[in-house]
Amino acid sequence: MMNEQWLNLYRIEIEDFYQKTRAFAAGELSRKEYKGISGGFGSYAQRDAARHMLRLRLPGGRLTAPRLQFLARIAGKYEVAPLKLTTCQTVQLHNLTPDLLPVIMEHAAYSDIIARGGGGDNPRNVMASPLTGVQAGEAFDVMPWAEAVSDYLLTICRDIHMPRKLKVAFCNGADDCVHTAFRDMGFVARKDGTFRLYIAGGLGANHRMGVQVTDALPAADVLYAVKAMVDTFCAHGNYENRAKARTRYMQETLGEEELRRVYLENLAAAKAKGGLGLTVKPVPVTKAGAGSLQHPRVTAQKQPGLYAVAYHPIGGILPTGKPAELAALLREMPGAECRVAPHETLYIINLTAAEAEKILAATDDSARTLFETSVACIGASICQQGVRDSQAALQACVAAVREAGIPDGALPKICISGCPSSCGAHQAGAIGFQGCVKPVPGDKPVPAFKMFLGGSDTVGQARFGEAVGTVREDQLPALLVELGQAAAAAGQHWFGWRSAHPDELQAILAKYL
Repeated sequence: MMNEQWLNLYRIEIEDFYQKTRAFAAGELSRKEYKGISGGFGSYAQRDAARHMLRLRLPGGRLTAPRLQFLARIAGKYEVAPLKLTTCQTVQLHNLTPDLLPVIMEHAAYSDIIARGGGGDNPRNVMASPLTGVQAGEAFDVMPWAEAVSDYLLTICRDIHMPRKLKVAFCNGADDCVHTAFRDMGFVARKDGTFRLYIAGGLGANHRMGVQVTDALPAADVLYAVKAMVDTFCAHGNYENRAKARTRYMQETLGEEELRRVYLENLAAAKAKGGLGLTVKPVPVTKAGAGSLQHPRVTAQKQPGLYAVAYHPIGGILPTGKPAELAALLREMPGAECRVAPHETLYIINLTAAEAEKILAATDDSARTLFETSVACIGASICQQGVRDSQAALQACVAAVREAGIPDGALPKICISGCPSSCGAHQAGAIGFQGCVKPVPGDKPVPAFKMFLGGSDTVGQARFGEAVGTVREDQLPALLVELGQAAAAAGQHWFGWRSAHPDELQAILAKYL
């Protein structure tokens, strides 16, 4: 939680932001001028400029009891829809009126939710493996470091002027769905208590894997590492061309070896100055487990007798009444907590078997199969930057796959982005789609998606998918159905079928791409 002085200034900033929002509504500010202001407060005007989005920072994806209760109150009182779980472990509130923005921001702050820096050229929500602290096989719980970095970045975000945004993620060593291998900064926990550190990676245009700069960063030095990255980015980032102002472009301008040298030099300088050493440590789970349970949406925690339930609303669209329903249940479940995952899944952790049964019943509208846990950004019907309506595309695909009776596992989870920005992380998906248009000889281009194959975010095996062609939007469901039918006919899951039947895969793709 930020200190009272910081929060008091934040409240003054909220009022100033509200005045700018009113000016935009009155036509006194252009979309571009307003975007440059609103992004710093986690808000953007939607495609309908009279409606706004607000992004709530949730370090590590933690939707604690007070945060969940706040979300329940706001969603219910103001009938907020849609509520969008995002690939950066946040919750986005959509279709807000200008007058509602400051009200929600002010009340959110009292529940330890800050919108400051949620967009624009700012440090974004700090991410962490969603089951960190409870996941079997993890190196250690990285949540305390993620939260400490979030607090640090908020304290300096008013004072720094970076070329573009900065995304920081922590992997617990077991689950890298937060994509540490290709973030601006990616910390990977090691069994010896240190971090492997990658920098200057990123999705989107000119996507790049991160550069490993150290294999054993002491956990106490994490804030020094972050300061060094901010200093490196401010000194060597591109302030003239926004298209090349992300950290990954420093790999081009400096080269990997020089980037590593400059960064480590800045790290040494930060440590020499001192004052940022960390002494945080994980908070142990003390709740006693009870009972046993097996279910496709239930994961046994490393704490015996405790469980985590996965709830994935299709497309990451959380029903407006669901936060209130979950908040009411969790009041009777000591130690239970919600976590937002980057694949738009909500985990409810620290549950006994009996408690998990109740959560399963309350979330029976969850995705039914691996394919139905697919990821899609909010899409062009709402986002002013969007090219294609990724939500509508996913809904059409899910309906077609259900109707065709494709068995679970015959198709993987797919990732759909409405534009090249990769908000759906399409380049990291086993199958990914990016919104675009497809040229038609002698006619107008048609709505389409560029297709990517072979991406992975498995720990130690991260790779980007390869672009294989472009499919018309109206043919996307048929393509996926035919791929799923082929795998099912062979009696194989997607990954086994794709490896064993490359010629059949290419023959199917050739019909659509």
